[in-house]
Amino acid sequence: MSPSSPDQPTRRPAGSGARNRRLALVCVAVLAAMTGAAYAAVPLYRAFCQATGFAGTVSRAPAAPGLVLERRLIVRFDTNVRGLPWRFTPDERRQSLRIGETGLAFFTVTNNADRPLTGRAAYNISPDLAGAYFHKIKCFCFDDQTIQAHATMRFPVVYFVDPKFAADPDTRDDQDLTLSYTFYPVLKTDNKVEQTRG
Repeated sequence: MSPSSPDQPTRRPAGSGARNRRLALVCVAVLAAMTGAAYAAVPLYRAFCQATGFAGTVSRAPAAPGLVLERRLIVRFDTNVRGLPWRFTPDERRQSLRIGETGLAFFTVTNNADRPLTGRAAYNISPDLAGAYFHKIKCFCFDDQTIQAHATMRFPVVYFVDPKFAADPDTRDDQDLTLSYTFYPVLKTDNKVEQTRG
């Protein structure tokens, strides 16, 4: 009788069941690792960008440096809103400050909806290479902001440009920087917070 005869059962090689179980476990482990990596990618990327200033991301600082240079920069403020019925404006469109000096800027946000809404501001600095030298001490963008219906809030930002900015060959000729914010909605459902960017 031939091996493909329907009368005779096909024999599996010895140990193939254990090999299949092992392969299935490896596939499940790889799937779990990939899922975990997908969830960890955003916070890890954000931490990397804040630590290095990559892609114009601004970093946090506990205090300004003691060194203040005579050279002045113009810092411009850009405000945007995505997916929220908010009006978001800087109190001043630009400020002039010395490198190393602490700057203070205020931003006003009005919720035009009939209910409280929560948003979070994403931010960056341009030109991108300046992000490594632009530091914030205090910013509304560090936390979610809930604004009541038809209410207006005013938020401060305390910042400085590190004196190393003036020594870096890639940034030392820059005279203008733009700090840009975009508010996105934060959806709160079943004690879970999900930030949407649309």
